[in-house]
Amino acid sequence: MDREQVAAVVIKHLIDVVGDLKPSDIDMSRSMKDFGANSLDMVEVVSCAMRELKVKVPRSELSKLTNMNGLVDLLCSSLQEKTKTVTTS
Repeated sequence: MDREQVAAVVIKHLIDVVGDLKPSDIDMSRSMKDFGANSLDMVEVVSCAMRELKVKVPRSELSKLTNMNGLVDLLCSSLQEKTKTVTTS
């Protein structure tokens, strides 16, 4: 799965949780809070994205994020690590 596909998953869940957004409204350099998400919404978006992508990300890493690009990068790196683990096993 490439970065664009991961971003699409995050955007889909943000739209589902926050509502009143279109994919064209979303600037990945902004935070979820900028789009009206509260802290519970953010947890929901991240949880749904991780579940769909079948990855886990430590909370300590999530707390360092400042925008949507950071979340996508973190999910992508988790996917890559998961793929390495599966292929080397």
